[in-house]
Amino acid sequence: MIIIPSLLRPALLCVAVALTACTPSDSVTRSSIYDPHEGQNREIHEFNKEVDRFLLSPASNGYGSIFPDEIRGLFSNFADHLSLPNDVINNTLQGNLPEAGSTAARFVLNTIFGFAGFVDTVGEFGMPRHDTDFGETLYVWGADEGAYVELPFFGPSTTRDSIGMMVDVIMDPFFVVVREPTRYIGGVAYVVNAMGDRYDYDATIDSILYESADSYAQARILYLQNRRHELGMTSEDSALDPEFDPYEDPYADF
Repeated sequence: MIIIPSLLRPALLCVAVALTACTPSDSVTRSSIYDPHEGQNREIHEFNKEVDRFLLSPASNGYGSIFPDEIRGLFSNFADHLSLPNDVINNTLQGNLPEAGSTAARFVLNTIFGFAGFVDTVGEFGMPRHDTDFGETLYVWGADEGAYVELPFFGPSTTRDSIGMMVDVIMDPFFVVVREPTRYIGGVAYVVNAMGDRYDYDATIDSILYESADSYAQARILYLQNRRHELGMTSEDSALDPEFDPYEDPYADF
């Protein structure tokens, strides 16, 4: 993760909000796929596939082979735990104060009784997590989705979610409050968790990336369909086919 000087954070936050406000609403709608940079996105997609093929996939296979499910679960819990302060901030910004309070309580209780978050103690007692991010905050504030983009290393995203991810990193309390080298623990946890996810969903990811006729198109529509569903948009709103098969050859009828 990129470490940004503390004095720049408020300015960059303002820039992020301004950029989303400037998105041309006539060309970006919730019912379309807006991909004006498809050529560049496809190049980045191919780069990401090479990173996955030669780095992430082998590393995740080694990680999954060394650590059993129970240990990987503890690491995943810890990574989720470190993201809870950002959930508190974003739930507050979205006006979801009960969710913000519940998430704050979850963080405190799991820190104390869950061995610093490695064990999801409160989850076992039925306290749900209210997962969110600044991309969703921008959506609640009325920002348009913007163009579809593929980010190096991070993969599918949109203009709004890319800005949201940047702001989440900038405003992460662990980077603002915690001093070096402890502040990097969040980045390490993120990478370890990503390797665990890659290992757990190995067959599905391989099918999309290496067995589909057009992995870029499949990844794009799957991401947009999933993201729009997370934001509460129906398939009718997004005009994405709920019967879409990611493994179907899009050129079969030609």
